[in-house]
Amino acid sequence: MTSRELDAAGIHDPALRAAYTHCRGLNARHGRTYFLATRLLPVDRRPAVHALYGFARWADDIVDDLESGATSGERARALLALEAQLDAGLRQGGTTEPVILALAHTAGRYGIDHRHFTEFLSSMRSDLTVGGYASYEELGRYMHGSAAVIGLQMLPVLGTVVPREEAAPHAAALGVAFQLTNFLRDVGEDLDRGRLYLPADLLTAYGVDRGRFEWSRRTGARDSRITDVLRAAAAHNRAVYRQALPGLAMLSPVSRPCIRTAFVLYSGILDAIEADGYAVLHRRAVVSRGRRATVAFDGLVRAVAYRVVHRSAGASWGGSAETGRDARYRPPRAVRPVEEGAA
Repeated sequence: MTSRELDAAGIHDPALRAAYTHCRGLNARHGRTYFLATRLLPVDRRPAVHALYGFARWADDIVDDLESGATSGERARALLALEAQLDAGLRQGGTTEPVILALAHTAGRYGIDHRHFTEFLSSMRSDLTVGGYASYEELGRYMHGSAAVIGLQMLPVLGTVVPREEAAPHAAALGVAFQLTNFLRDVGEDLDRGRLYLPADLLTAYGVDRGRFEWSRRTGARDSRITDVLRAAAAHNRAVYRQALPGLAMLSPVSRPCIRTAFVLYSGILDAIEADGYAVLHRRAVVSRGRRATVAFDGLVRAVAYRVVHRSAGASWGGSAETGRDARYRPPRAVRPVEEGAA
């Protein structure tokens, strides 16, 4: 965390500064797309985003780090310990754990509903015992806690130009869209962890099952029916991005370049998956450095333009402080095979 960002956010306590700096390091190391997009936010809002990411990263690593060698029981106990630290930090403010310290400060400053954190941990716990989902509806209930609440956590930090409850469903959908993209990109790695986030009824519609996916992962062989499943899943994912898109215009203008950049880069992963022939069971699709640089530069130009106009007009574009109702993700009705042209 740069001193400029911390000073702009009014964070002067040495322990808090160290905590936010720790979270920034987590984001820089593990969340390249998010970190790049966060650089487009006004400096005073960046620390809060790093705190939210740091907490999500910590929990995700407990569940997913294959190199740790931890058993499922050890992971469950680690999650319980994290939840206890979270509860103590949010309720009492008495914690020395840097991620929780920064998170509790961010939650208090922006009035973030504590349920979003507990629901997130609930979905993380399910990853220890649940390895698959029957339908998009069932998967959607899991993703409310694992992804939609991330968008809802971010909304008070980003600010809105409409009542927050109006923007909330779009923010939730964007969190889900990002995670669905992760699921497609990482389908092979998730199989190695004993999980498949493609609904069973989608597989059945194309005449394959989980065993066929595991066979393809294990042998490196391709199956056109698996490609059809992945293509349909990508079409479903694009439909969720379309649900989220109207929310960009509802954000504070100074926050839009950041989220637009993340939107374009993450949806661009779907383009990379398609260009690579949906070979995600065998290799990870990535957005090229050139494309990333182009999108980031466009975002930077937009961010600078908004700030120049803001300063010259003296406008107040900080965003709405209204507290909206909870928004639960409702998946598009795309359980049946989706025509290729629908994307």
